[in-house]
Amino acid sequence: MEEEATTTTKFLLLKQKLDNRDQWSSSDHGGVQLSESSPTTTSFVVLISTLVAVCGSYTFGNAVGYSSPSESGIEDDLGLTSVEDVWWLDLGRFLVGCGIGVLSYVVPVYIAEITPKNVRGTFTSLNQLMIGCGKALTFLIGSLVNWRTLALIGIIPCIVHVLGLFFIPESPRWLAKRGRIEEFEAVLQFLRGKNADISKEAADIIEYTEKVRLNSEDGVLYLFQEKYAYSIIVAVGLMVFQEFGGLNGFAFYTSAIFESAGFSSKIGTISAAVVQILMTTLGVLLIDKCGRWPLLMISVTGACLGCVLTGFAFLLQDLQSGKELISILALIGVLVYLGFFELGMGGIPWVIMSEIFPINIKGSAGSLVTLVSWIGSWVVSYTFTIYLIGAQQGHSSYLQSYVVWEFYSLLSWCQRLRGVR
Repeated sequence: MEEEATTTTKFLLLKQKLDNRDQWSSSDHGGVQLSESSPTTTSFVVLISTLVAVCGSYTFGNAVGYSSPSESGIEDDLGLTSVEDVWWLDLGRFLVGCGIGVLSYVVPVYIAEITPKNVRGTFTSLNQLMIGCGKALTFLIGSLVNWRTLALIGIIPCIVHVLGLFFIPESPRWLAKRGRIEEFEAVLQFLRGKNADISKEAADIIEYTEKVRLNSEDGVLYLFQEKYAYSIIVAVGLMVFQEFGGLNGFAFYTSAIFESAGFSSKIGTISAAVVQILMTTLGVLLIDKCGRWPLLMISVTGACLGCVLTGFAFLLQDLQSGKELISILALIGVLVYLGFFELGMGGIPWVIMSEIFPINIKGSAGSLVTLVSWIGSWVVSYTFTIYLIGAQQGHSSYLQSYVVWEFYSLLSWCQRLRGVR
C-alpha cells in the first residue's frame, strides 16, 4: 500500500509539472511552443533503436526461411539415420523456436512504445518487412550455398542484435508502468530529442498509465474480464486466421511444392524471395495511408486467389490434363499467395496486437496471443507434410483446405476489424 501511494504521488507530481510546463509554453507565448522540434518528430535515437530491434525480426525471418532451401541438403548429408543427429537437430530447432517466439511479440511492442503515433504503423511494419527480408534472403542465399554455410551466415544478425541491445533505451511506457518516473521522463526526452517539448505526450502517457493502474490489475486471469473481451477476440482471431492461412506451410515447403509441380525449385525460390521483399515493402509504405482494415482485406482476398490457383494446378495434375499449365499455374499461385499474404496478413495482426491492448495486460495478453500463434504454426507445419505427401500421390485438396480459412476470415471479421483501422 505504501509503495502504491508513493507511485501515485510521483505520478501526480510529474503530471502537475508537465501541465505547468505545457501551460507556460503555450499561454505565456501566444500559443507558440518554444521547442525546436515536435514531439512527433522521428529522432535519430528512435531510428537506431528501431533498427536494432528489427535485427531480431530479421533473425526470425532467417529461422523461418531456413527449412525450405536446406531440407534436402540436411537429409542427404546426415542421412537422418542416426538418433543423435536427429536429437541435435530437434534441440537446435527447439532453441531457435524459443528465441523467435519471444522476438515475435517483443519487437513490435517495443517499437510501438518508443515511436511517435504519427509514424507508429510504418515503424511497426518494419518488423514484418525484416521478417520477410530474412526469409527471402535466406531462400536466395540458400539456393547458392550449402546448409552449413547458411546456418553460419544466420549468426551474423543475432550478434548485431545482441550487441545493439546494450545501446538502446528501455520503453518509456514500461518505465511509467513500473513507477520509475524520473527514468521515464529522461528516456522519453532522449527518444524525442533534447530540444523537443515532451510535456503533452508525457502527460498523456502518465494519465493513461495511472488510470489503467487504478482501475484494473495485471495477470492472466484478468484477461477474461468482459472489458477486455473485444481486444482479446480480435487479436486471437487474427492470429488463428493468419496461421491457418497456411503461410508456414508454404514457407517451409516452397521448394517441395515447386518440385511436386515439375518446376525448378531454385528459380521458384528466388522468384518467391523477390516477390516477398517487394510486397512487404509496399505494405510498409501503405499501412498508414490506406489503414489496417482495407489493406488486410486486399491481402486476404489475394491470398485466397493464390491458394485457388495452386490447388487448381494440382487438380490438373490429378486429372492428368493440361500438363503444360501445371508448373506455370503452381508458380503463379505460390507467388500470388506469398506476395499478397506479406502485403498485409503477414504483419498487420502483429501491428494491431501491439496497439489494442491496455498497458496493464499487454504482457499477459501478448503472451497468450503469441502462444496461440505458435500453436497454429506447429499444427500447420506438421499437417502440411501429410497433405504434401497426399499431393504427390494424386490428391489435390491439400492446399484448397486453406482457402476455407481465408474466406471465413474475410467474411467473419470484415465488420469487427473496422474498429482497429
